[in-house]
Amino acid sequence: MSERDDDLDFEFFEEPETEEAASTQRVRRVPIPRPASGPPRPPTRITPLLRLIGLIALAILIIVLLVFWIQSCQGSSKHSAFESYMTRVSEVAGASQSIGKEFSDLLTARGLKESDLESQLNGLSQREVQVVRRAQEIDPPGQLRDEQRAVVEALQFRVSGLTGLESAFRRTFDFQNGDEAAAALSLQAQRLVTSDVIWDDLFKAPAQEVLRSEGITGVAVPDSTFLPSADLASTNAMKPIWERIQGAETGGTPTGLHGTGIESVTVLPDGTELSTDTETTITVTQDLAFEVAVQDTGDSQEVEVEVKLTILKTPSPIVRTETIPLIDPGDTKTVTFRDLGQPPFGDTSLKIDVTPVPGEERTENNTAEYHVIFSLPT
Repeated sequence: MSERDDDLDFEFFEEPETEEAASTQRVRRVPIPRPASGPPRPPTRITPLLRLIGLIALAILIIVLLVFWIQSCQGSSKHSAFESYMTRVSEVAGASQSIGKEFSDLLTARGLKESDLESQLNGLSQREVQVVRRAQEIDPPGQLRDEQRAVVEALQFRVSGLTGLESAFRRTFDFQNGDEAAAALSLQAQRLVTSDVIWDDLFKAPAQEVLRSEGITGVAVPDSTFLPSADLASTNAMKPIWERIQGAETGGTPTGLHGTGIESVTVLPDGTELSTDTETTITVTQDLAFEVAVQDTGDSQEVEVEVKLTILKTPSPIVRTETIPLIDPGDTKTVTFRDLGQPPFGDTSLKIDVTPVPGEERTENNTAEYHVIFSLPT
């Protein structure tokens, strides 16, 4: 065998072994999967989507919180606007009501002459004009524009009533017929009654409804009552007022029958009526009060009738005084005594005195004394 043959034989046997070895080497290079050491990770395309959803949710939360914040600010601002408006209206309402109190006191003043009455009515009307001007400067919330117009209208009626009464008193000075004078005066005084109706029906009640519909709480709608009673504007009330002023003008003394009398004394709140003949036990409570009814027993109108209550107590008695502005003949008016302090427990006496009016001759029914026992609640 030649060397070439030996070489060929070697190559023949070596080559398959080499190929098998190479094949084995290639097989060994195939990677073997390893078990996962944690939870499977989401595909890379899902991660941005989750981030986007999170950002959207955060944006929605911010928007919702912003809306609530804006609504809260708007609610606070609306409440402030209504509160500020009612505060300003309350100021003019109180000023006008104060003028009305002075007007009532003026009509019931004793010894008032015609010229003094006209002068004071003029002064009151000028002050009411200033109140109207202040009211006209108030800028209401949009929901209360109609109610604001009613405020101004009510106050204007008060100016009209005062100036009309001043003119009517001057015009009726020489009248001989009291009924005609009273009719002329009552016609003007009815404007004051109208002003109170406008305030209550066209301002107060509608304004309260607006506040309810807007969800506004804690804001009060003010009252403003010019006349304490509509009866003061009636012809029955105006006639004796006119006659009294005419009598003061001529310097005459009171004519006709004058007098007042105690009609009843009632314990409040239980409603027990006191008697001068029997002893009454009274339970002392926080709201204890006494209501005294006084009747005009004459044929003339009486004004500024003073009523005094006295409870005997050591070392000093409890004394309270109230005034009835006006009582027409045959009518009965009441006054109520409250805030009496601490009454003495046990037996004592309670006394009521009505100060006699000018021209009153019979005064025995102006005083009454009651035997009472104050006790603690059981």
